[in-house]
Amino acid sequence: MSSNQIHNVFVYGSLLADDVVRILLNRVPQSSLAILDNFQRFSIKERVYPAILPVENKKITGRVLEGITDHEMFILDEFEDVEYEKSTVDVSLVDSSEKIQAYAYVWCNKNDQNLYGEWDFEEWKKVHMDDFLQMTREFIQELEQPSSNSGIAM
Repeated sequence: MSSNQIHNVFVYGSLLADDVVRILLNRVPQSSLAILDNFQRFSIKERVYPAILPVENKKITGRVLEGITDHEMFILDEFEDVEYEKSTVDVSLVDSSEKIQAYAYVWCNKNDQNLYGEWDFEEWKKVHMDDFLQMTREFIQELEQPSSNSGIAM
């Protein structure tokens, strides 16, 4: 795996927080505000992070993390649980209106009865961020273990 490609990743939930990204990637990559059309962000019952699904005429504001390496992509793939599917999406950058392709983690179960309402980043920061940062630190410690079978129970 020495291709060393550079990737763009559209983030819309806990990865909007620089502190979470810094723990995962050991840096905060350059990012741009972006809009993902025809998707909706949902809260998930009994979870502190959101899901997105394709929904006509809806849109999500998030950020595109730019310059993500293959190794960083691996970390994000591990972090984003099996309930998400990494998909290629077209996003519009807010400051330039330029459309670019990026990866986004889309909820797999389109008929999930646990999805509801709109997920609120500001509320998440107040209520859940400290615990989430601790969970993220534990995830990275476990991922970096030599015998890691990764996958954190959340």
